[in-house]
Amino acid sequence: MAAGADLEPGTLLAAYRAGMFPMPGRTPSDLLWWSPDPRGVFEPGGFHASRSLARARRRLEVRLDTCFRSVIEACAHLPRPGAWITPEIVEAYCELHALGWAHSVEVFDTHGGLVGGVYGVGIGGLFAGESMFHTVTDASKVALWALTDLLGEAGATLFDVQWTTEHLRSLGAIDISRAEYLERLGEAIVLPVEPFSTA
Repeated sequence: MAAGADLEPGTLLAAYRAGMFPMPGRTPSDLLWWSPDPRGVFEPGGFHASRSLARARRRLEVRLDTCFRSVIEACAHLPRPGAWITPEIVEAYCELHALGWAHSVEVFDTHGGLVGGVYGVGIGGLFAGESMFHTVTDASKVALWALTDLLGEAGATLFDVQWTTEHLRSLGAIDISRAEYLERLGEAIVLPVEPFSTA
């Protein structure tokens, strides 16, 4: 949708309110702003949890906003093509977290080790998921499931996952048009929703 600008908190929040999110281009200074069509979302109550995932969740501990930086840095270090979480992105979202806008759901094993998580930006009834990671099987799915539960209980109406993948579709994510997304976004961001207020 656009190129340039910066990663200041006000810029990021204005972008999310307009349905956009940043990703660096070929160089970290080449900042691009995206608004996919179609857009991937989870509907409230739409997460598909298998029996094996339910068993995995019982073995793992879920926490909220206890180690945001560790989650985003773990996401940044995943060995995948097109890695986009640069040091500049890490610092920008850590600042958003310090200001109360960015949040993480973390998953720990029985020894207290961080083994999975997801992070994103919350504005009213919108949660814009950015990335997730796992170091043990199903840990990122548990984080995502816990997040959808949390958002549903708080009354959030729009859980944005940017693009659907085969993996996300298997968990219940669907595609909606950009026009529908923007309409629902306008309604969501004005809701008095605080899903992470007890973290």
